[in-house]
Amino acid sequence: GVPVIWFCYTSVICQLDIIYRTISAKETAHLDIQPQGSKQAEAFVNAFLKNSLSRLSAEQIQTHLHRKAVILEHVLKRRKKQKRRKAKCLSAKERRELRIFELKPEEQRYELFLPLHELWKQYIRDLCNGFKPDMQTQTIQTKLMKADFHGAIVTVVKSKCPSYVGATGIILQEMKHIFKIITEENKLKVIPKQASIFSVEIDGFVSYIYGSKFQLRSSERSAKKFKGKGSIDL
Repeated sequence: GVPVIWFCYTSVICQLDIIYRTISAKETAHLDIQPQGSKQAEAFVNAFLKNSLSRLSAEQIQTHLHRKAVILEHVLKRRKKQKRRKAKCLSAKERRELRIFELKPEEQRYELFLPLHELWKQYIRDLCNGFKPDMQTQTIQTKLMKADFHGAIVTVVKSKCPSYVGATGIILQEMKHIFKIITEENKLKVIPKQASIFSVEIDGFVSYIYGSKFQLRSSERSAKKFKGKGSIDL
């Protein structure tokens, strides 16, 4: 058992008659502690003060006691906040220098990306809730305009550059102004969106992409609101 000292979080004022008085039997029963004599209480208080006020000498502590007041301060140690380091992303120049988006010649094989195309078809089916006969064409086209086309098989049906017309392949990479596709002949082609019209087919539904109006990254396109503007030409 120990003598009880009443204190608050900031300071405590203890008077000598309270510090050294004997706790009554009623108080010890209520606090569930063992009673002690005044000498034991005095020894404990002196040891407690010496430990709490280590920067003061024994004489200074006694001086404070004779003044009938002792202030005990509880100092909280402030923890230093550790600054979180933000992950540094590679710049566009660094990505080009590292060639992280370039395929090695042995990886430029059409058959390797057929599973990606199957995943894309399932993604579009889920996005459009299946292609039902009673679905409105406008609803499907609106969802396709915001969809991700990595893995889609596209065909260039019209272009101001005749050499691009008829090119068909799986989209491996979509950038703001180009599609990178891999053809069945295992050739990697870069097709500009500008002045080109692409077709994409899934479950018998054919949609057309007007590249000149599609010059956005897929992440930007998902948040863009498209408006119908009638017929569009090259």
